Amino acid sequence: MTKYQGKGIIYYSDNRLDEPIFSIVQKLILQSKLPIVSVTHKRIELGENYVLNGPSTIVTMIKQIVMALDKSKVKYVFFCEHDVLYPPSHFEFTPPKDNIFYYNSNVWRWDYPQDRAIAYERLISLSGLCVNRQFALNHYRRRLKKILEEGFDKDTKRHEPDWARKWGYEPGTKKVRRGGFSDDDFETWESKDPLIDIRHNKNFSPRKVTLDSFKHPPTGWKEISIKNLPYWNLEEMFNLKKVIGN
Repeated sequence: MTKYQGKGIIYYSDNRLDEPIFSIVQKLILQSKLPIVSVTHKRIELGENYVLNGPSTIVTMIKQIVMALDKSKVKYVFFCEHDVLYPPSHFEFTPPKDNIFYYNSNVWRWDYPQDRAIAYERLISLSGLCVNRQFALNHYRRRLKKILEEGFDKDTKRHEPDWARKWGYEPGTKKVRRGGFSDDDFETWESKDPLIDIRHNKNFSPRKVTLDSFKHPPTGWKEISIKNLPYWNLEEMFNLKKVIGN
């Protein structure tokens, strides 16, 4: 029996993302020096790559996650997405327990390409998850099995189907009594430097970078210039001086 050790990355994408975001994110992920398993709609040069095509839906994304988790050979995995900037400090975390979903809560959303970033309390997402690989694989296999049994995979018309929103996209954050998929638990941690969740015109989930875009406005709302983001120099990285102005 193989004894899985160490940390690694799974990356999943539908390849529907414009440059330079697509390439910059991959470059930053490669700088982690961790083993990477990527599952994409079209072949890319990122770690150990597998192609799993299909409609750009939550079901296809879950199938990609299951494949990536299954192909990975590490004990702990970071979930990485194609439109999130990851600082090196993000990958320093190691889960203290093997039955908890851990989310990095040091996150800013960037209203790309504008000079505006927002954050609020309990801003966590799947793209900031670090977890025991086998624990996550067991969870997502059950989730996919339920989807196929209920025929949810045939619903390709809606970008955000009701069943997915009710279950919750982040495992552990929504219990069964509230309509969630499972009673798994989650905890949060904060990396030294923030993740930058880029909100653009092809996000899988709603953009949500203004207070009025929330049905229930979050608490602790913050807005800052991207020039004031810790660690990052986004103007230089994305050559935005002409867009933002100085």
